[in-house]
Amino acid sequence: MKMNRAQKRYLVSVMLLMSGYVLILLGVVAYARNHPLHGPLGYIAGLLPAFPVIGVFFVLGRYLVEEQDEYLRMQVTRQALVATGFALSIATAWGFLENFDLVPHVYAYYVAILWFAGLGVGNCFNKLAAMRGGGA
Repeated sequence: MKMNRAQKRYLVSVMLLMSGYVLILLGVVAYARNHPLHGPLGYIAGLLPAFPVIGVFFVLGRYLVEEQDEYLRMQVTRQALVATGFALSIATAWGFLENFDLVPHVYAYYVAILWFAGLGVGNCFNKLAAMRGGGA
């Protein structure tokens, strides 16, 4: 299937942001191994890997605004809603279990990882909806 302009822009943007994420994360981790992170520089270094991930969320929003095909826009919206529900549900349940000392602590940035995994779950929902007839 040929990609339209909005899809191409989304794909290129996500690829650039994720490449930047990998490079920034590797750089910050390498720097932190030799130099303890503290003070303002530590906060800046600690936040740098978050910026490309946050950028992906903005790029998805831009894609939804730019996409002219209502069916494609609906599919991506459903996929993002499923991902959001998936990530927030697991994070909420884990938080309560953690509060009662039943599971170990997990860093908050794992919620974004759950969200990205949830996009895959949302894609499965889209495929099931299409198989049931119509995709809505």
